[in-house]
Amino acid sequence: MHLRISKPVLLLFASLCVLCVLCGHSAPAADAPLLPPGWDAKAAADRVLAGLVKVSAPEVKGAHDAEMALVNGRAYIVSEANDEKAGEAPSWPFIYATLSVVNVKTLALETNLLVAKGGQMFANETLPPGACFVPRVLQRDARTLRCFFASEAPGQRQSQIWFRDFDLERGTLENQIHRAKLKTAAGTFDMQPKPFYEDAVAHGFKREAKDYGLYIFDPIKLFDGKHYAGINNYAAGQNALATLNAAMDTFEIVGHFNEPGTLKLTEPAVNRLPDGTWMAICRQEGGNQNYTFTTSRDGVNWTVGEHRAWVTNGAASRPTFDRFRGVYYLGWQERARIAGVNRSIFNLDVSRDGAQWERKYRFETVKSFQYPTFREHAGTIYLSVTQGDTDPSRKERIMFGRLE
Repeated sequence: MHLRISKPVLLLFASLCVLCVLCGHSAPAADAPLLPPGWDAKAAADRVLAGLVKVSAPEVKGAHDAEMALVNGRAYIVSEANDEKAGEAPSWPFIYATLSVVNVKTLALETNLLVAKGGQMFANETLPPGACFVPRVLQRDARTLRCFFASEAPGQRQSQIWFRDFDLERGTLENQIHRAKLKTAAGTFDMQPKPFYEDAVAHGFKREAKDYGLYIFDPIKLFDGKHYAGINNYAAGQNALATLNAAMDTFEIVGHFNEPGTLKLTEPAVNRLPDGTWMAICRQEGGNQNYTFTTSRDGVNWTVGEHRAWVTNGAASRPTFDRFRGVYYLGWQERARIAGVNRSIFNLDVSRDGAQWERKYRFETVKSFQYPTFREHAGTIYLSVTQGDTDPSRKERIMFGRLE
């Protein structure tokens, strides 16, 4: 069978091709620069820093580890907070999870709401004493946000991941909490460290078990209609890729990535490269503190983590790995310090292919720039980040603003 194309159609196609070339609309090469010559990454970051606004409540003295969802012109930012002192620790029972609502157009803080605190009574459950740690938020549907958080008391009980829903139309949190579940090869369990650890051991994990530290660490991302998350046990140095079911109440382990076992790897950020390969960047505790990278063709079997040339002198802190408008954004903490302040340098690099990287932002500040989250909404990329003024941890407040 021969397909016949008329001469006018061929001429039209040729004309369009010429126009695309003349207008610069041809697809750029993977190694073509993303940034103009002479780009100043620090100056670009300084402009972002100048526009940040505080979203923590006035009574908050310590805050950290924010994450957010952006819906209908508002940012819904969850974070850890406490009213007693700067910093945070899973052993502090006075740490609670909070939700800040911000108008993204005006950057005005509209409200702060309590998500959960130890001992809080709900209609269906009472939370046990302990810290409410590492909150995460995900849009469930047009009307609902789901707020996840860990309730933990190290050395006293198994920690548990819970969730509580927020009604976008009413602007209120439901008066119930629910236990998230974890599905492994052995079955479905309450989302606690023990079944996560046992599944990792079945896949060769040899580090010591911990009764706390299980978190939904990497912000939940959508690939091919399915939600994926990098989860970890920070205390144990244990990491995995998981999927979230349609009901958004159960995380199922896809594959573990913990090698080499000689390194304690934590806090993964995961994404998928243009050819479908999964890649994760992991924080390293101890050793040289530099980040490691691991890849997988199927999400199940992962390569041994190794350093990559584009990240050097990394510090033990949370990385980020996002993709906006076809460009990857890789964020990592540098070990060097400004005026001796911990976590005072954060680099944000960009790439089309995940292999060739350029420095787009270099955040340098004595207020620190740590644990950022980046999200795109209506064509703009926003961020939340932990900062502080005087405490050595610099974990004093959550800031919000526009990246680009």
